[in-house]
Amino acid sequence: MRLGNDKVRLLLDTHTLLWWLSDDRALPASCKRLIAQSGGSTFVSAVSAWEIATKFRLGKLPSASELVQDFGGYLERDRFLSLPVSREHGIRAGLLPGPLRDPFDRMLIAQAEIEGLALVSNEKVFDQYGARRVW
Repeated sequence: MRLGNDKVRLLLDTHTLLWWLSDDRALPASCKRLIAQSGGSTFVSAVSAWEIATKFRLGKLPSASELVQDFGGYLERDRFLSLPVSREHGIRAGLLPGPLRDPFDRMLIAQAEIEGLALVSNEKVFDQYGARRVW
């Protein structure tokens, strides 16, 4: 997916990041190609680090020990850019309308919207919030 001659700037949903790192077949080949061809225009939110660490702590993601310990290293190896959470992101996420209760998803939607990023996610609920989603 391209806009003119420019590559689309991507924001990986947490499950997309995990599937990318583990080469999981759940991540469609079209998404793998898009991420691989992004040329350093793929972002990973700090909220994904928080979500992964939380799920690891709760025992829901026991295989993530190494990832939690070296999150930045994993991002650097794949040339992913880190996206911090700003005040503006927090305000937008908090003001998003609708029933979506997941704070991680709300933040990803807000960040994608504010930063002009396409979310790489299988979460169809994102479409209800006007997020540009690739899957």
